[in-house]
Amino acid sequence: MDRVLDPMQGDGLMGETRDTHFKGWARPGPVAPGHAAGTTAGPGETLDALSGHWALFQLKEGHRFSTDDLLTAWYGSSWCPSARTVLDLGSGIGTVATICAWRLPGARLVTVEAQSQSVALARRSVVFNGLEPRYDIREGDFRDPGVLQDDEFFDLVTGSPPYFPLGAGVESDHAQKLACRFELRGTVADYCGTAARHLAPGGFFACVFPAEAAQMERVVAGAAAAGLVIVRRRPVVFREGDAPLIALFGMMRAVDLPEWHRSQTWVEPGLIIRQQDGRIHPEYSAVKLSIGFPP
Repeated sequence: MDRVLDPMQGDGLMGETRDTHFKGWARPGPVAPGHAAGTTAGPGETLDALSGHWALFQLKEGHRFSTDDLLTAWYGSSWCPSARTVLDLGSGIGTVATICAWRLPGARLVTVEAQSQSVALARRSVVFNGLEPRYDIREGDFRDPGVLQDDEFFDLVTGSPPYFPLGAGVESDHAQKLACRFELRGTVADYCGTAARHLAPGGFFACVFPAEAAQMERVVAGAAAAGLVIVRRRPVVFREGDAPLIALFGMMRAVDLPEWHRSQTWVEPGLIIRQQDGRIHPEYSAVKLSIGFPP
């Protein structure tokens, strides 16, 4: 399966980030200073609304933010609402971290991304949204020594790992898209391992991965090998009545939990994106409102 673009991608909302309202919905939260500066997208780019008045620079033909990204940020910031420090692994253009910054206004963020093109876009988005004092964007592979120091710990770690090994499907010739879908720089087990090493005591790791049985086994194995416990899991159903395509995972270090809790996972009811008639499900509308996105 591919990452699923949110239904709002490409809507009129995307180009009119200065507006206070969109189709009857009032944009919440602080206004990005980039609006007053008159900042616009360059050739081959778009400047797309994300949370409230905040926006992201994206390539028109590159990796675009997806429902997977929105849900990862929502899940992590919902179940670690007091996070003061956030680490986003494989951060891409910065979607997950930007939403977390919007929802956790007191938090400081570190993001790690290996693709120079994505890092450059993320840095411009940080400036547009006025987040420089809170952000540390690092270019590199999070598995490499020195990218993250041994003594750096975070209350919340997020990740939206690529889903497939190389050779497991049709590979895009666009570098951004290829790295988003295929495991060029680490597997879900690598994400779990890095998260476990850098979680603060009592910290929370949120990620997304396919809900197919074999893929779920990879998450379970990666968590166990890293000393993590999957404390909660939420299947995501893109059309009411269908099987879930992805799942959201919330993990904590086993050493931070009582022994009796280390062998159990709370499997939540499925989150439905669209009803059978094609309309957005009321719960997903509420989720989108909670991250500053129109319902």
